Amino acid sequence: MKIIIINGPNLNLLGKRDENQYGNLTLEKIEEITKTEFPEDEFVFFQSNLEGEIVEKLQNSVKDFDGILLNPGGYTHTSVAIRDALEIVKIPKIEVHLSNVSAREDFRKVMITTPCTNGYVSGFKENSYLAGVYLLKKLNVK
Repeated sequence: MKIIIINGPNLNLLGKRDENQYGNLTLEKIEEITKTEFPEDEFVFFQSNLEGEIVEKLQNSVKDFDGILLNPGGYTHTSVAIRDALEIVKIPKIEVHLSNVSAREDFRKVMITTPCTNGYVSGFKENSYLAGVYLLKKLNVK
């Protein structure tokens, strides 16, 4: 399976952020673990702090990928543009979050992008990504 993993704002600073919420691994280490866990699959990793770049990546993903794993970071609570792009893209999409979003501040509990995905995994740090890939593969079984 060919999967694009899209990471939003501040995820480039993993390893420097609150370890209790986000774990102690860098984004590069999470990418390495993902490739090792699923060696039969092909991954493209993308990270941007810019909303428009994430929207463009989502829009273009349908022609090149079988599924999308998305960690929109803080944009999950604020980005109508990312939500609209997710709604348009008709391949399997799983949203992931490192922290347990439902156990955090009230403003983080409103997730406007999530309803436009097939589902989400939250709270398992780097294992959220592994669970997300597993679920994408299950959704893509023909």
